Amino acid sequence: MKCSDMPILRKNRAILCGTVKESMTKHRIYTMSVAKVYPLYVAKVEKKGRTKKELDEVIRWLTGYSQKKLEAQLKKQTDFETFFAEAPKLNPSRTLITGVVCGIRVEEIQEPLMREIRFLDKLVDELAKGKAMEKILRV
Repeated sequence: MKCSDMPILRKNRAILCGTVKESMTKHRIYTMSVAKVYPLYVAKVEKKGRTKKELDEVIRWLTGYSQKKLEAQLKKQTDFETFFAEAPKLNPSRTLITGVVCGIRVEEIQEPLMREIRFLDKLVDELAKGKAMEKILRV
C-alpha cells in the first residue's frame, strides 16, 4: 500500500517530511538530540571515505557554529530545535541547496525547522556521495 492510497497516510507522510506548514504535534526529530544522530552522520560519511573533520566543516558552514561551540552543543545533548534556534548565523547560501531527501524536494519544504534539518541531511548525503567540498559549500 502506498501513501497515496490512503488520505491519512498521505497526511502523515507530508507531516513527517515537512511539507505541511503546521501540524498538531511537534515532530519527534525536533526533540531528538543532535548528538544521537551525529554518530550516524559520521558513520555514513566515513563508510564512503570521507572524514569527521569534513562533516564538522559542513555543519559549521550551515550553522555558523565554531568547532568548540559545535562540540559543546553535542556534549550537552541539544535537541534539533534548539540547535538550529541557537545557531550563530545560518549560512545565507543554504537556500542554494536543492534535491531530494526522504522523497521530498528540500526546496519545497514549507516548515522552516524541518527545512533546516533536511538541508543538513542533504549536505551529509552530498559529502557521503563524494561531492567536492567546494560544491557542497556552494563556493
